[in-house]
Amino acid sequence: MGLLSKKDAKLITDPLADNNPITIQVLGICSALAITAELKASLVMAISVLFVLGIGNVVISLMRNIIPSKIRIIVQLIVVAALVIIVDLVLKAFAYELSKTLSVFVGLIITNCIIMGRFEAFALGNGPWKSFLDGIGNALGYGVILIIVGFFRELLGSGTLFGIPVLGDPIAKTGLYSMGYENNGFMIMPPMALIVVGIIIWVQRSRNKALIED
Repeated sequence: MGLLSKKDAKLITDPLADNNPITIQVLGICSALAITAELKASLVMAISVLFVLGIGNVVISLMRNIIPSKIRIIVQLIVVAALVIIVDLVLKAFAYELSKTLSVFVGLIITNCIIMGRFEAFALGNGPWKSFLDGIGNALGYGVILIIVGFFRELLGSGTLFGIPVLGDPIAKTGLYSMGYENNGFMIMPPMALIVVGIIIWVQRSRNKALIED
């Protein structure tokens, strides 16, 4: 028997496709618009949310029977704030320049609708293991979209990936630039993130008739 039952595995796989928190539930859109101009920032934000949501779901699940219902939102905010502080300190210690770029958005993880939604909808009613899987699944679903959007925005907008030129040198006119290719500056502007997300939603729904019917 495998480590995960079929039901447990769906907690991870469903948010990656048919129940994606960004494209289906339309949550966490703000960060998808704000920080996906660079693939590196997208990846770091995805990892940060993976840590916060995975650990946070477990903590809330362990405390679910002792949290008074009247203050549960306050308790949830305290838990996620503590985890976000850890993420922020780690970034400042090991990736200071990137931490300055993401500083405001890392702090906004505290009010990320995906995180608070999973605390309320799942962790408060399920055990630690299932809550952990649910947190990991939803964080991966969120992260995949950020990375896809960040990939296309940086590649087409700057001609780089992780800051490394991959299409050639636009100044020396090498690579694709020697054939007249020009970077699309619109790609690194926030409106283009919304358009890319919209294209992903369109592709996903066109492949799944059940989503169109919903």
